[in-house]
Parts: sequence; C-alpha cells; structure tokens
Amino acid sequence: MATVLEINDLETLSNYQLLWNALLARTPDRTFFHSYDWFVARVRDAGSQLRPRVLVVSDATGPIGILPLVVTTQERRLGRFRVLGYPLSDWGAIYGPIGSRAAATLNAGIEHIRTSRRDWDVLDLCWVNTQRVDQGQTARAMHVAGFTAHEALHAQTAQIELSAGWQAWWDLRVSHWRTNLRRSEKRLAEAGAVRYLRYRPRGTAYGDDDPRWDLFNTCVDLAARSWQGKSADGTTMSHASVEPFLRDVHAVAARRGALDLNLLLVDERPVAFAYNYHYDGSVYGLRMGYDDKSSPEGAGSVLLCRTIEDSCRRGDTLYDLGPGYLECKRQWYTRLTSTYRYTHFPLTAPRAQAVRLARWVKRRVGPAVSK
Repeated sequence: MATVLEINDLETLSNYQLLWNALLARTPDRTFFHSYDWFVARVRDAGSQLRPRVLVVSDATGPIGILPLVVTTQERRLGRFRVLGYPLSDWGAIYGPIGSRAAATLNAGIEHIRTSRRDWDVLDLCWVNTQRVDQGQTARAMHVAGFTAHEALHAQTAQIELSAGWQAWWDLRVSHWRTNLRRSEKRLAEAGAVRYLRYRPRGTAYGDDDPRWDLFNTCVDLAARSWQGKSADGTTMSHASVEPFLRDVHAVAARRGALDLNLLLVDERPVAFAYNYHYDGSVYGLRMGYDDKSSPEGAGSVLLCRTIEDSCRRGDTLYDLGPGYLECKRQWYTRLTSTYRYTHFPLTAPRAQAVRLARWVKRRVGPAVSK
C-alpha cells in the first residue's frame, strides 16, 4: 500500500533534493522545469502568493514518485480563489509527476488530496501531455478518488524533431521560405561580419558554471529594444515583473548545465537572441527577439536557423518552440503537441462553481484553447 508524505516548506524539501534528482533521471520527457532547482526558484520568487504542497509517494520498496503541487491565489472578476495545481504557470509546455511510476504517484497523491484538509477552491492540473506521457492517467486517478475531472484543451506547443538531422529538416521546408532565409543571410553578410555565439556551460559537476552575466544582460537589452520592450503582459525578459526571477533561474541553470543562450552578432554588435534551457537532449525556447530598429530584416530567423543546425550537430533530439503564436512558427515546426487541463470543482465550494460556469461560457463563445 502506498503512503504519502506531504512537504509544505522549502527547508524540509531540501532534505529530499537527492531523491528528487534520482527520480527525475527516470522521468519520461523530463525538462529543466521538472527539476528540484527550478521548483525552488519558482516558489521563492512567488513568495507568499504560492504555497508548496509537495507529495512524496512511497510503497513497500521505498519512494516511487513525487507530485510537485502548489496552492496559488488567483484574482478574477468573480473574486479571489485558491487553485491547487502544478507550478509551471506557462513558463514551460509540459508537466507532471516526477519519476517513472506516474500512475501510482497520481493515484496515491490525489487520494491524499481527497482525504486531507482542503485549502483550495479548485483542483486544476494543467500542461498534461496525454499523447506521449499521461495517456489518461490523470483523469483515471481523479475518477478513482471520486473527483469529477473536467477535461479541456489547454495549449498547443510547436516542436521540431531533430533526430533525423539538419539536412532532413531543411529539405522538408517550403522552397520559397528557404529562399527568403538565404536572402536574409545575404543581407546580414552585407551589413558586416556575422558571428553566431552559443553559450551552453556543462554545469558545476564539470567545473563549468560561469553564468556569463554579460550575455544575459545582452539578451535583456535586446528584448527591451525589440517590440517586446513595449509589451505590458509581464512575460518578456526585460519586463520588471519577471526579470528578477529569470536572473535567479539563469544562475541555477548555469549550475545545473541547463543554460542554452544564443546570440547573433554583426560586426560584434548583438542583433538577435534566443534564450533557452536544455535538458537531456531537449531544448526549450523560452524567449527570443531581435533589434527591430537597427538589425537587418530577418535576423531573428537567421539566428533560429543557425541554432537548429547547431543543435543537430550537438546531438539534440527536440527543439520546443513553446505554445502560442503558432502561425509564426508554422514554417519551423514538425509537429504540434497538445496539452490538457483536468479540473475538479467541489460542489461545496461556491467560488469553484462560479469558475466552472465562467469557463463553460468561455468555451461556448470563445476559442477552444484555454489561457
């Protein structure tokens, strides 16, 4: 019979870092966002707005999985309500239990949630990849626990499969698109000497963990000088609400060997950036941008193309372009991966029922993909 240990503070959680790392190594489709280090950085950045509820699941053989959950307070027109779910907050694309025994971890974890004191209004498990990893495990675990699992498409993320190599990917691109990219390359060369720089430190374990703050600051500066500098949604690298968090995670990623920073320079002047994380052959494109006032047209496309080519040479197998802006990514990706959310609205929680009704109305009159 499975047992569950609940951890609600980072100090206690630190005692389980080695266990988390060991289970992460056996987690299917793992990313940097699944790591202990990213979780801790996320919780510390959120402060009192986010409370950890990490569930360590064990059976007779020992620990078999970790369910990293958090309780966040969200403000909506309907008022304030508490959500229990994963910590990703759309920074990445896919999330779930840590370890190879996801079904058993979900079953025990959600049953523990059912029998413990409810400090949440809505149970909302998002970023669930039903195609490759979950395969209905989340919905079944909620059903077994007596929870009604309302399923909804959460997002679609554009991905580039790299295992076939650079030439295979390039040959499948539309011919006129390839012609336009070559023209952009030519315009860049006419503007000056072009250099592509990729910084991917191996991490503290290899004595290679310099965060290179000069390169990080260059990315932030380019973001501020691009269209992103005018964005008010609070997600761009230069936005005051997220830059401190990204700085904290930048140092963590350098130590873990998960940092992947790309720059395109013309006469040593930075004109475009692609700021990524990588883990176990998988690259996640967090943010990218270019100086749209002084760089030649197409600099961002040239940088992304060179990054993909270099990834193939390094042996990367997947480049995740992230969710949203799918039309802009249409010429790049080789597949779309859908993620789903599974939500339970307790009948005894009036706020939860109000949220359920609002989502139902939104699905009836709006787009299928939830935000």
